[in-house]
Amino acid sequence: MFENSVKAYSEAKEVIPGGVDSPVRAFTSVGGTPPFIDRGEGAYLFDIDGNRYLDFVQSWGPLIFGHCNSDIEDAVIKTVKKGLSFGAPSVLETELAAEIVEMYDNIDKVRFVSSGTEATMSAIRLARGVTNKNNILKFEGCYHGHSDSLLVQAGSGLATFGTPSSPGVPADFTKHTLVCEYNNIENLRKCFEESDDIACIIIEPIAGNMGLVPASSEFLKECRELCDKHGTLLILDEVMSGFRASLTGAHGLIDISADIITFGKVIGAGMPVGAFASTKEIMGHLSPDGAVYQAGTLSGNPVAMAAGLVSLKKLKANPEIYEALNKKAVKLVNGLKVVANKNNIGLQVDTRGSMFGYFFAEEMPTNFKEVTKFCNFDRFSKFHHEMIKKGFYFACSQYEVGFMSTVITDEMIDECIASADEVMKDL
Repeated sequence: MFENSVKAYSEAKEVIPGGVDSPVRAFTSVGGTPPFIDRGEGAYLFDIDGNRYLDFVQSWGPLIFGHCNSDIEDAVIKTVKKGLSFGAPSVLETELAAEIVEMYDNIDKVRFVSSGTEATMSAIRLARGVTNKNNILKFEGCYHGHSDSLLVQAGSGLATFGTPSSPGVPADFTKHTLVCEYNNIENLRKCFEESDDIACIIIEPIAGNMGLVPASSEFLKECRELCDKHGTLLILDEVMSGFRASLTGAHGLIDISADIITFGKVIGAGMPVGAFASTKEIMGHLSPDGAVYQAGTLSGNPVAMAAGLVSLKKLKANPEIYEALNKKAVKLVNGLKVVANKNNIGLQVDTRGSMFGYFFAEEMPTNFKEVTKFCNFDRFSKFHHEMIKKGFYFACSQYEVGFMSTVITDEMIDECIASADEVMKDL
């Protein structure tokens, strides 16, 4: 069933560390061999053994219209024929930036980069340049890319400066990173009591890297108020939730405004892209207008801009897509919960727009510590492994979220729930 993937994985490990170019793809959390994908069509992935999978990962978010959408594909092909990269300005950058600016009341300018990691790294540098402060505050369980200052773990105290969570990251690089507990207001306030040098808070308003764990409205309000009080900037990391949770991401679902927003994934419709955006006053600090430096040869790549432009225009013209996607997400997770209850298995579920999450747990986690404490990771692994064999491709870690696309039908979801019922009988 997976013979070709097993062979391909073995060969990949000879020339690529771990056989993959991003660690989660190795299926370490769930076991087994990762299927090596040959192609995607609509709602499905096909591996090199010919197995077909209903795809609930959608390249980790950007494929709202599924694989090989004809409108996006046509735009990419048309642009490719003009050239892959110029390292020079193109009008496509301006057009995509204008689309984003028009949707947000707190964004005047956008700077495109090539990844979410680059977007968050640059946003933090900009915040430090604007505030002339050194420290940054992030939350345990939120992932903002793999730049050195963000690869940190919490210390033993309530509020503490972070220590490196990866070899190769000097402690000096993370000594200005404070780590707090997500959704813990008391902990957040204590961080500000211990440091008067905080340049920014960076937060996933809808955390998608400890499973789906939204920030409470009270917690986000406290973040905003503390930033205003202490001359700190608030960065909403919407690399995952931007244009996924709603037409304006988490920003459209909460009642606070960010000083800087970071984007990724979705604004490229599957092409490598990221961005950060803010008011003209804040963005005026960015080179070449200001002194804060940031650059990239592939930033604003024309092929990525063309793909993103078509996708965003389709979404903007059809905002009802988000309601339809949420209904599908709710149908899926509620169906999973029903069959879990039927089989006496604790399952917690939630959705935000086209994003969905499920935890094999008796209680709903609200932060990273609770995820690690409440969740049955072994049960998740077995569920994932068996669902793969039945042709359903879920995110391969309890710490990740799932995504709906417009090409996934109710009938496909019904098939998935029926298969999940069969699997859960043996969990």
